[in-house]
Amino acid sequence: MDPDRRKELTRQYRDAPRPMGVYRVRCAATGREVIGASRDLPSALNRQRAQLSLGGHPDKALQADWEAHGAGAFTLEVLDTLAPRDDPGYDPSADLEELAQMWRARSGQA
Repeated sequence: MDPDRRKELTRQYRDAPRPMGVYRVRCAATGREVIGASRDLPSALNRQRAQLSLGGHPDKALQADWEAHGAGAFTLEVLDTLAPRDDPGYDPSADLEELAQMWRARSGQA
C-alpha cells in the first residue's frame, strides 16, 4: 500500500467519531447483567471482555458467573447509541448517564 494512502486512512480512522451509547454484559446462565454507558462503545466492550477474561472485573458476582459458566454463557451487546452533536462544546456525559438509567429501569436495575 502506498505510504501516503496508509497515512490518510490512519488519519481518517483516528478522526472519525467513535460510537457512544449504552451496552450490556449478560450471563445467560444466571440472568445477571451489567449495564453501562461509554463515549467509546467498542473500547468499553473490549475492556469488559478483557476484565472478565483476566479475572479482574469490578462486579465480583458477574466475575464468578464467568468463572463458573465460561465465556460461552455471556453476551456483550450495544443496547442504544447516542448520536454525536455538531456543537464542539457538547459533553455527552449527562445524556449517556440518562440513557443508561433508562435501560437499567427497563431491566429492573434502577
